Amino acid sequence: MSRAERRPTSARQLFGTDGIRGVANTEPVTCETALRLGQALAGLSRTDDARRHTIVIGRDTRLSGGMLESALAAGICSAGVDVLLAGVLPTPGVAVLTRSMRCSAGAVISASHNPFQDNGIKFFASTGFKLPDEDEQRIEKAVVSGEVGKVRPTAAQVGQVTSLPDAAARYAEFLKNLCPHRMAGLRVAIDCGHGAACCVGPDVFRQLGAQVFTLGVDPDGTNINRDCGALHVERLQETVRAQKAHIGVALDGDADRIIVVDECGDVVDGDELLAMMAADMLAQGTLRHATVVGTVMSNMGLEVALRAHGARLVRTAVGDRYVVEEMRRRDYNLGGEQSGHLIFLDQNTTGDGLLAGLAVVRLMIERRRPVSELKQAMSKFPQQLINVAVTQRCDVDAVPPVRQLIDRITAQLNERGRVLVRYSGTEPLVRVMVEGEDAARVRAYAEEIAAAIRTHLAV
Repeated sequence: MSRAERRPTSARQLFGTDGIRGVANTEPVTCETALRLGQALAGLSRTDDARRHTIVIGRDTRLSGGMLESALAAGICSAGVDVLLAGVLPTPGVAVLTRSMRCSAGAVISASHNPFQDNGIKFFASTGFKLPDEDEQRIEKAVVSGEVGKVRPTAAQVGQVTSLPDAAARYAEFLKNLCPHRMAGLRVAIDCGHGAACCVGPDVFRQLGAQVFTLGVDPDGTNINRDCGALHVERLQETVRAQKAHIGVALDGDADRIIVVDECGDVVDGDELLAMMAADMLAQGTLRHATVVGTVMSNMGLEVALRAHGARLVRTAVGDRYVVEEMRRRDYNLGGEQSGHLIFLDQNTTGDGLLAGLAVVRLMIERRRPVSELKQAMSKFPQQLINVAVTQRCDVDAVPPVRQLIDRITAQLNERGRVLVRYSGTEPLVRVMVEGEDAARVRAYAEEIAAAIRTHLAV
């Protein structure tokens, strides 16, 4: 794909590809905006029936999390809806609780893989799925226009806040019920990135019988994702080798994505995990419509591997929400991203790093094969990704020198590779990705395009 990717949504002031995100205590991630967001979410979630409605809130371990949690809860209660505080809990855990506790909505305060000074807010519908674009737009319109907060209930109609001390235990039980095997004798290294999985991740594997080696489980409010977790797996690789672990599991700040390390200490990314899970589901006859949903970033090797098994890859825009939307629209049950979001729609409604880790372990046990062999379900095409910082966004296609260079390189790849240039949905970056059969050419092409973008766009 040579065209710059465009997200299938109209221009927005607050919401990006994964909720609202930015530097905490600066707009739009402020207490004032969080309060108004709470009021708008409550208004959207409340129906005309007489029963009380409840919204569950979970968060990661960032210093600013408690501040934003209080403001969001205050906004929800001021609009006449009750709040359940789940405390520190992975994003997929909030999705589970929203659904299982019959809440009207769920909210997560997290900036996922971003550094600690950032934070964000994202919402789930009562079904446990992320709010669709149109509902986010309704919330945004209400907040930006000042419509929220004009009518407020009083007396007994004001919402109340209740803590949910067993939230992590409820999510852990959900995960354990999805794993049919004991893990006695299995050695598992897990890096929770000093994030939300600290409260539940290691315990799940221990309770299933594994010997667990932990990293990134001492959050102090400022160390989330710092040199650890899914973005920085070097220490996990060292630990797997040193402890002779059978598998390493690395999670990001809100634990909705996973990167695996095999028993040799080598990284296994989301595409390779999708390939091995798809191969197993095809053999079991459980991969619906013989289709996996990926994104425009999915490696061509995944597409080739699926085709060899009589299956296919459907691509969406980047963002696990778009993967899930396509899965729901077409009745598919396996999807994900190279970055480690894996969606098993028969089990959960969003990317779930711990669920994916348990699925890989189950496959190891049932196939009696190590991860290093299971990942051979696909061979990756060389891929080079370069991030270029920008101060403003403009249409890449409207810059002739960049457009012409992309077209020339695409022609030279001759359908045995591709170019993708897109803006990040969460950071002020242009992402340049080139993929092909020759690693050296791929790297040179990516650097050439990145240089052109720095010259013409990074101003």
